[in-house]
Amino acid sequence: MRKIILITGGQRSGKSSMAEQLALSLCSDPIYIATAHIWDDEFAERVRRHQERRGPMWTNIEEERELSRHHVEGRVALIDCCTLWATNFFYPSSDIETALSQLKAEFDKFTAQDATFIFVTNEIGMGGVSENAVQRHFTDLLGWFNQYIASKANEVILMVSGIPMKIKV
Repeated sequence: MRKIILITGGQRSGKSSMAEQLALSLCSDPIYIATAHIWDDEFAERVRRHQERRGPMWTNIEEERELSRHHVEGRVALIDCCTLWATNFFYPSSDIETALSQLKAEFDKFTAQDATFIFVTNEIGMGGVSENAVQRHFTDLLGWFNQYIASKANEVILMVSGIPMKIKV
């Protein structure tokens, strides 16, 4: 049965750890889909360390945009994270409408599969308003995309200082 779980919160609030624990509680061989663009050698090393930390029970997939290329039927898939995924659609054009439309379409195509999906995202709009116009536009994009995912999700969990708060059950 298809299920969508969204885990959101601020930076270093415990989102990824919670998502990993949840995925492992649901199955013994989850899929980890990392959406980050690897910019340099330091970041590539960081990715390698994260993969090593997760261990051999995880199937690791690096995918910047087209999650729907990967078949996860009958599996538990953890997508970390929507913030970086949205960045890959937003830059370099900074066109909010196009990026949001593409993200929604790709989200819908990917989550049409019969699987359990755990999406991790950031609440970047809870802080102050940036002086940078591009950053403000990205904050708007991610806020609207987070709302879209939450509207489709069966469960939404807000992480606050490492404590999960269920806000949609």
